[in-house]
Amino acid sequence: MHTATLLAEAAELARRLDYTLREEYLDGAGGGHCSFGGRKWLLLDVTQSVDEQLSVITDALRTDDAVWRLPVSPQLAGILRVSSAA
Repeated sequence: MHTATLLAEAAELARRLDYTLREEYLDGAGGGHCSFGGRKWLLLDVTQSVDEQLSVITDALRTDDAVWRLPVSPQLAGILRVSSAA
């Protein structure tokens, strides 16, 4: 599965889990996730690669136990199960 397809699936999954996604031009500063005002937020830096944007979303989804209650493709499930080494 192409990374762009995985990014679209991950973004849709995040929306279904009530994340508000914002796509902003941050000039490479990177995105992230947080909770603010009782809402879950995902900020994507559109100047980053598709791989980097996917990483931001999957990092957030890994922290959400509800992610496994929804259908997920085997490819995305594999990414969600692997956490990056520090």
